[in-house]
Amino acid sequence: MASASTVTQDLQDAFLSTVRESQEIALGAIKTWVDTVQSFTPAIPSFPMPLIDQLPKPHQVVDNGYEFVEKLLASQRKFAIEALKAAAPLLSGDSAE
Repeated sequence: MASASTVTQDLQDAFLSTVRESQEIALGAIKTWVDTVQSFTPAIPSFPMPLIDQLPKPHQVVDNGYEFVEKLLASQRKFAIEALKAAAPLLSGDSAE
């Protein structure tokens, strides 16, 4: 019989695989849509926009957002571990590890 951690890991792997597959399908659809729209959309003229060069690039916004969320998740993980340690005396068993 498989252990609970093995079953959990298998479920997580299957879920992540499904997410990756759906992301690939979505990216394919986006690329197809962009190609289709570009084929019949005229080029948009360029207008001077002051200070536009000071705005972050889209990939920088994504990177900054994910870096923030990674820090937040790490902080929450540390908090959860510390909360379990603090509550260990009330939990049945040897420890909260």
